[in-house]
Amino acid sequence: MKTGMSGKNIKTMITPHGTLEAPFFMPDATRGFVKFTDGEELKRAGIKALVVNTFHLYLQPGLKIIEKAGGIHEFMNWSGPILSDSGGFQVFSLIHKNPAMGKIFDDHVEFKSPLDGSKHELTPEKAIQIQFSLGVDMMVCLDDCPPNEFNQEELKKSVNRTIAWAKRCRLEFDKQVKKRKLDDSSRPKIFGVIQGGADLGLRKYCADELIKIGFDGYGFGARHVDQEGKFLDKVLEFTAKAIPDEAFKFGLGIGMPEDIVRAYKMGWDMFDCVIPTREGRHGKLFCWKRMTNDQIPISKKITGQNFYKAINITNSKFAKDFSPISENSKLEELRGHSKAYLHHLFKLNDPLGARLASLNNLEFYADLMEDIKIK
Repeated sequence: MKTGMSGKNIKTMITPHGTLEAPFFMPDATRGFVKFTDGEELKRAGIKALVVNTFHLYLQPGLKIIEKAGGIHEFMNWSGPILSDSGGFQVFSLIHKNPAMGKIFDDHVEFKSPLDGSKHELTPEKAIQIQFSLGVDMMVCLDDCPPNEFNQEELKKSVNRTIAWAKRCRLEFDKQVKKRKLDDSSRPKIFGVIQGGADLGLRKYCADELIKIGFDGYGFGARHVDQEGKFLDKVLEFTAKAIPDEAFKFGLGIGMPEDIVRAYKMGWDMFDCVIPTREGRHGKLFCWKRMTNDQIPISKKITGQNFYKAINITNSKFAKDFSPISENSKLEELRGHSKAYLHHLFKLNDPLGARLASLNNLEFYADLMEDIKIK
């Protein structure tokens, strides 16, 4: 077994659609697609797994269409592992931003669709049922995701609700596994989510109670930065240590390269975020810094932001830069097209520019996962 940069053994997760080796990064295919890319391009870029959004897919195109297609893999034409979140973050974000859009109860959530205003109810059981209907390889329990500004009393309510819902999710999960006649090799993996804000006592309590229920992995709930945008080092490290080493540790939403590196050193195994594709669509490219006399990434110096740089391809200095977008890329289109050409595409708002920039960033993230795994 290999040893990672933190000195720990590298874990593997066997799913019905392939084996994943930690650490791995999952681009957000929120509505069933990674914008401006397709499955073959993602594979060539080194992407192993994707994340879909239960909330958005439930609303559009709806479960009947996805089930008729044969499940989310067939609908998307993606053969690799897929993780679905519970949809809770989107529901709670919707309600916290506008209380008229719904209400959170102790046993369920009621919300209005942002698409047409139709009313819906989400329970822990329904969240699990939806994810089974999607046919994913990994699913996440419905949890109560609080905003950063919650006080301790509100955080306590969030933690207790998260634990209660996790118990109901696990019961429904076991019921569905039995109903569908799945075994350990064919069933999806299930993740609990640890809430508690910046309160270490609440994080520990939530983790301990979820571990008693028993899950394949555990996620870091709510945002990983404070209200000023500062990385919650102490809370993330403490929470990672509260999770059994054999379980997968999911750093939900952790997406800046330097944050992924330090989170991996703390013990987090898997990550997802919109950053590589969202930033790419706006002309921001993540690039390895190179050593002076060769083209080897400075992987042994992965600290802070020293190992990469981010360039804005719309900057006028790239108008006459005829060097490749990514000279050592596995993708021919990134080796063949120049930065000047990519600059031109963005100036004219051509979708090809967003596609090439997104692929560049996804390949960077895939390579980063391989680099920190073996160094």
